[in-house]
Amino acid sequence: MKGQFKKATLFIGIFQVFDLIVLNIMYILLYYTNLYFFHGPSIIQHTFSYWMIGNVTYLFSINYNLMMLHDRLVRPETIVSKVWQAIVLQVILFLAVLALLRIPSPSLAMLLIFYVPTFVVISLGQLFVYHIIKHFRYTGYDNLNVILIGSGENMNNLADIMQDRWNGYRLMGVFTDEESNYYKSGIQRLGDIDDVIDYISVAQVNELYCGLPSNRKEDILPIINYCENHLIRFYNVPNLQNYLKRNVTMRRMSNIIVLSIRKEPLSVYYNRLLKRFFDFTLSTLFLCTLYPFMYIIIGAIIKLTSRGPVYFKQKRTGLDGKVFTCIKFRSMQINNECDMVQATKDDERITGIGKFLRHYNLDEFPQFINVWKNEMSIVGPRPHMVEHTEYYSKVINKYMLRHLVKPGITGYAQVSGFRGETKIISDMEGRIKKDIWYIENWTFWLDINIIVSTIVKMIKGDDSAY
Repeated sequence: MKGQFKKATLFIGIFQVFDLIVLNIMYILLYYTNLYFFHGPSIIQHTFSYWMIGNVTYLFSINYNLMMLHDRLVRPETIVSKVWQAIVLQVILFLAVLALLRIPSPSLAMLLIFYVPTFVVISLGQLFVYHIIKHFRYTGYDNLNVILIGSGENMNNLADIMQDRWNGYRLMGVFTDEESNYYKSGIQRLGDIDDVIDYISVAQVNELYCGLPSNRKEDILPIINYCENHLIRFYNVPNLQNYLKRNVTMRRMSNIIVLSIRKEPLSVYYNRLLKRFFDFTLSTLFLCTLYPFMYIIIGAIIKLTSRGPVYFKQKRTGLDGKVFTCIKFRSMQINNECDMVQATKDDERITGIGKFLRHYNLDEFPQFINVWKNEMSIVGPRPHMVEHTEYYSKVINKYMLRHLVKPGITGYAQVSGFRGETKIISDMEGRIKKDIWYIENWTFWLDINIIVSTIVKMIKGDDSAY
């Protein structure tokens, strides 16, 4: 185990040196860019201060938010997210230290010119390094010797992971009370549960994974004690697969381990803060620049072509199931069914300008007001009418999960083809599955991708929007 710690420390040190090299190269490029193209005085006058503070704050941020590339299983998006978090933290610390020392801050343009390419280069570098590490492990370097105890679907799935050479494990075999049908052929059965300690006392084992039920504590405790006293890492594998066919996340409540059946990235305060900052900034800019002109033009056409207000306001279900007033440009004649009946193809209630607004999603733009008021987000599950929420929550399993986050002007379901009229229950079920996937897999870059996809669909026009 000591050797594994040394390798992990070595990897972390290499990653930090790589990041600092990239940071300093980008700083040098920024210096000469500013010198020869922008003729800006800030970088030149405070070169040493910026350089010193930048390096120290970044070194702190990457130690606070370690890049876990030495872990056996790391998803690429996790690596990119870690880089993003480290850079955001470094920017905050960098500007805070400059303010405390009363050193003028670089302009926003300079910060963007520096940090955007720095983020891209470091992210690509980390992904490349991780690929190299996995290649070395595939060839046998830095492999861990592991054994499994017990059987079941979870343990069988774990064995599949251990047998993947890219992950850097060497599965020595399994211990079960009897021949198990769960394991695939080719996996060696090393003996009964009673034989575990005798085996690991002579074999070189790094990690042991135990899938025995808790009522077998008389068998488990001696194995744990032996592992603790002989530097073998012991892991317990709870067997949830017989009733829960999904990933779970773990959190600690005092000394109690609690497993959650759902990963919710937006339950993390940092992620909520980032999303809200983006929503507030973009909605403020839009409402103060383009929206007044849009309101005057579209509002005038609506008033001239049909009776009624410019805005259509409707009660819809939002975060935590709370009701809010959703604002849209009015695209229908005033009618008594607007709060109960969805718009359909060739719907006679839709006005001439309304068809145009709906086709290009222009009727949704007043919802930036809802975003600014913190009732909605730019990206999220589309808010449904209160009547629809009451109905679908009774007939679609897990429907209410979509209200774990704020509703959005656009969403993952909409850019994935689930937009417009829901003629049958399966149409809504498909939309709900996409909404839940978004909640469980949210990243800032996913939001950006959805926004870009929405803009492309707006330009082309959406035939399903009626």
